[in-house]
Amino acid sequence: MIVFDLRCGGDHVFEAWFASSAGFEDQRERGLVSCPICGDHAVEKAVMAPRVSAKANRAPSARQAKAVLKAVAAAQANALENSRWVGRQFATEARAMHDGERSSEAIHGQATPAEARALIDDGVPVAPLPLPVVPPGEAN
Repeated sequence: MIVFDLRCGGDHVFEAWFASSAGFEDQRERGLVSCPICGDHAVEKAVMAPRVSAKANRAPSARQAKAVLKAVAAAQANALENSRWVGRQFATEARAMHDGERSSEAIHGQATPAEARALIDDGVPVAPLPLPVVPPGEAN
């Protein structure tokens, strides 16, 4: 496993783990890599400083990295299982709940970067999911 600093077209920098550099390129070309902040798929490797550890036994192992990713994936799957998919109506639904027009419930869906920014600017409690989500009915 290798970690890369990535940068999206919106200039957000984030880290992501891949099996190899070729694995990153393959996933990026297939549209599987997106910014966790804004959802942009125009993602490139960012300049990153080399990792220099004081002791070799203190750096996380590939096994530890896989365990963390597995835990994140399991937590996200649990959250999705206990929430309702609202698709592209996410911004409308989240704002309606925030404004008291609908009863609050856990939802997930899709929003444009502009919609997400507007929700955050207006104090609507939203957050991007750490791992990509395939909409229901689109998984193969």
